Amino acid sequence: MTIRFLQGLRVIELGSQFSSPFCSKLLADYGADVIKIENPNSGDPARRHGPFVGNVAHQEKSIPFLYLNTNKKGITLDIETNTGRQILDSLLKTADILVENFPPDTSFSLGLDPANLNAQYEPVSRSRAT
Repeated sequence: MTIRFLQGLRVIELGSQFSSPFCSKLLADYGADVIKIENPNSGDPARRHGPFVGNVAHQEKSIPFLYLNTNKKGITLDIETNTGRQILDSLLKTADILVENFPPDTSFSLGLDPANLNAQYEPVSRSRAT
């Protein structure tokens, strides 16, 4: 029997490359529901890192990307458009945790800094308790 300590926890991942995806991979491995969001124009840059399955360089065959994103759901979303931001806001309203690894100035410009997130969204765990 697999013990899923974090079952019932929802995580939204906006990270790319390795640090943020590894963090949310650990959460997913322990049972959290992780939704990885990738930019539809470029995808996660980790998709372009080898080695590749069968030594064929292809974004769907990157071994680091496949490893870092097991047990996750994935969507593409341009969060800099109005529609993309509305969808992200809907997802954040259902989330317990946001994992991202943007530079601080990018987080602030996207409104994803801690102060703004705390002001906009009531923690899900608190709303579940009432």
